[in-house]
Amino acid sequence: MTDRIERVVVHLVSAPVLGGLEDATRKLDSLGYTIVRVFTKDGVEGIGVTYNEVGGEATKTLIDTAIAPKLIGRDPFDTEVLWNEFFAYLRGVGRKGLTFGALSAVDIALWDIKGKTLGLPLYKLFGGGRTSVPVYASGGWTSYSDDELVEEVQGMVDRGFTTVKVKVGVEGGTNPGSDVVRVRKLREALGPDIRLLLDANNCWDAATAARFANRVAEYDPFLIEEPVFADDIPGLARFKRGTDIPLATGEHEYTRYGVRDLLLADAADVIQADGTRAGGFTEMLKIAALTQAWNVGFAPHAMENIHLHLVASVPNGLFLERLLLFEDITARTFADAPVPVEGHMHIPDLPGLGLALDLDFVLANDEASN
Repeated sequence: MTDRIERVVVHLVSAPVLGGLEDATRKLDSLGYTIVRVFTKDGVEGIGVTYNEVGGEATKTLIDTAIAPKLIGRDPFDTEVLWNEFFAYLRGVGRKGLTFGALSAVDIALWDIKGKTLGLPLYKLFGGGRTSVPVYASGGWTSYSDDELVEEVQGMVDRGFTTVKVKVGVEGGTNPGSDVVRVRKLREALGPDIRLLLDANNCWDAATAARFANRVAEYDPFLIEEPVFADDIPGLARFKRGTDIPLATGEHEYTRYGVRDLLLADAADVIQADGTRAGGFTEMLKIAALTQAWNVGFAPHAMENIHLHLVASVPNGLFLERLLLFEDITARTFADAPVPVEGHMHIPDLPGLGLALDLDFVLANDEASN
């Protein structure tokens, strides 16, 4: 007899961000995970996550009151059926944002159940063959001084990372000249062999962004991420026409439709959709297929332990992103989560996601029950 979903539990864990860290457009106060645990009658537990930075309580409420009751008694293998049912049911309260964070976390948990039930890691279910994936270190906040920036990035390299990403857009994006100096100092410190990625966090208009890109071209950035407001798809396309430095974007897009629009507009060279926002694995498999059809790179935003299996199974999967800011809470939330080794993440030989929660930490720090 087919297994059925019996119970859904949601936890919220977070930690304050110390030191006044900022990117070009916002200051970080806290970070964490909204954790979804889906249990079946046969005793299988699936884990899914999305962010708990702003609005985690609302995400939990939406799952508890609108999604979980409709999951009880359903077949966890019916991911396509369930995704489309919830897409229709929830369309009036959000086709982006927190609604999709909720749906994404639930969908990821269902795929985890599939893998555990079948005794297979998810990359095998996705048709992949790679067991390790390149990963880059991500940090380099605009609130750092030039010396602090160089020191942090040098530390990334000392840890074995050969690809690193830093923020540009100092002083809220009002001083691109200072950013040019910072990029120059980084390249001089790192030498020619380290790949350098730049992230502007939506801070410029297309003309300013293209001018900046062309000024730093001599320092060989591998890509520039979100140089223009993420919803300004025509602006992204104008930027792309104004420079030959590859354009990465998509972390703030939701569903295959948002990614489709980026691709139709020729507004991206690398798609960075985030599976914990964009619709879970059910939708990310479609997004990955679109990137292959357009022959662009696929490099999901953050959440490297969730995206590991997906990137390993996609031929145009470039690399994972390890946000150094999340390292501590990730190590506390999960028991023995994979960590980078010489710039690569290795997939554990375990079913599903291959992740287990450290329940002592999660239960002790669950904001919903404390």
